[in-house]
This record gives sequence, C-alpha cells and structure tokens, in this order.
Amino acid sequence: MAVDLNAIRAEYPYTPKSFDLGGQRLSYLDEGPPHAPVVAMLHGNPTWSFYFRHLVSALRTRYRVIVPDHMGCGLSDRPREYEYTLRRRIDDFGALVHHLGLRRLSLAVHDWGGAIGFGFATRNPGMIETLTVMNTAAFRSGRMPWRIRVSGWPLIGELALLQGNMFLRAAIDLQMATAKPERFTSAVREGYFAPYGSPWERMAILAFVRDIPMKPGHPSYETLTDVEDRLYLLADKPMTLIWGMRDWCFNSHFLGEWGRRFPDAEVVKLEDAGHFVCEDAPERVITAMEPMLEKVAR
Repeated sequence: MAVDLNAIRAEYPYTPKSFDLGGQRLSYLDEGPPHAPVVAMLHGNPTWSFYFRHLVSALRTRYRVIVPDHMGCGLSDRPREYEYTLRRRIDDFGALVHHLGLRRLSLAVHDWGGAIGFGFATRNPGMIETLTVMNTAAFRSGRMPWRIRVSGWPLIGELALLQGNMFLRAAIDLQMATAKPERFTSAVREGYFAPYGSPWERMAILAFVRDIPMKPGHPSYETLTDVEDRLYLLADKPMTLIWGMRDWCFNSHFLGEWGRRFPDAEVVKLEDAGHFVCEDAPERVITAMEPMLEKVAR
C-alpha cells in the first residue's frame, strides 16, 4: 500500500509515525508537546486518523495528541494473518500506550473507537483522565440497521465492500454519514479514500462489519459484554457526550443509553450533524471538548 501524503497534505499536514506490533506496522500520529497532557483519539469504520484532523490541529498546541490507525486501516499494515476482533484491537491500543510510555490520558472516541477505547479504559481506569464520546457504543444492543447487517453477509460483503468500496461510498457519496455534504470537497473526499484504493486495502472495513457482536457465540460477544459490565469503573471520570443527532445508526437511542449509564455526563446535541460529527461540526466538537480538557491542563 502506498498513499501519497503530498496529495492530501493541505488537509492532513502531519508526519505519521509507526511501531512494530508483532511484525506488523501500526501507524499513528503523535502531535504536540511531548510532556503535555495526552489526548488519544480512536477512529471507527470506515475512516482513519484523517477523520480527526481538525481536532488534532486545534489541540496540538496545548496537548500531546495521539491518533492511531487501527490495524488494516489508514496507513497501518494490512496483515492477512491477523485476528480482526475487538479484543485484538483493544490489545493493539494498549500496546501503543505501553510503547509510548503513557501513564495518563484523555480519550476521545467515535464509532468503533468507542468499544475499543472503553475496552482499554475499563482495563486501566486509573489511567483515564477524561472521556469524550461521539456517536458510538460500548455496550450490547439489538439494534443494527439492515444496510449494515447485509453488508456483512457472505458474497454480498465481498462484492459490495471489497470490490465496490460501497461502505465508504455510501458514507460519503450517498451522504449516509454526513448532514453537511458540502464539507466533502474533492480534497477531503480524496483524503478519506486514499488508503482504501483496492479490495485488499479494504479488508478491515469488512472485518469491522463482521465483528459486530449481535448474539452469544460471536467471537467478540464475550469481549463486549466484559467491557459493558465494567463501565461502572469509569463512573467518576469527567465525560462529555457529543452527538450528531442526524445519525441513522448511532441514533438518539444510543445517546440515551449513555446518559442512563453516566447521568453526570455533559451532553452536547448537534441537531444538524450526522454520524461523521467531526466532519460536520468540528468547531463545535472542539468547543465542547475544551472546558473538560482545560481542567486537566491546569
């Protein structure tokens, strides 16, 4: 895989780093003063660290901002012999934290980043300073839109997601993940699509869809149940829920479930934003995050 970073430099003005993870290269951003408070951001499917670029630029003057590309995504390697499961992804993030020698961090999570980030946080609650939660879940749910369910079916998944890149095309070109399509200029679109140019480069997109644990017996069901059962360990952490209210997948039901589990969380509803909330309303996301982060930075 070769991504021409110069072609997207105007939108992604960073120099990614990488480290060896069991013989595979995990790419990540490490921006900002090295001894500043740490903010780690975890992306979902079908994005990569590019998704958080506005937040990185805004926060890196005062914070050390860490943004990995999950294995198989973005600029990370695409290993064929790899366990594309929730447990492995939690382990991967933990390995990155250990590699960087981080002791305390704030987490900002979106989509699949929620289950991964809270998986790490519930294992290491003493390391967590604040939590920013955006259009995601870290608990079991019986709700899965048929458009996503069908995407994981045998043959259909291979044809649509691998051959046709339809998960990313639906999110952006069909505007299923955005309420502000005008924000997706040709340069922004190129940034999202750049790492996913061939079927082989898209295999993690399909793997994420197939790893959604809907019932017992699924390889990640027990892992997600364990994360859910341990969410109470984070009850005392400052939390901000920032929600794009025009998200047809992680809709208001999920926001309500977060609020039920964390009644003291600050809630910011963005009525004109969709699933890609950091793309539709990055300025308001940053404004919502800063008061909580500033308390850590003092």
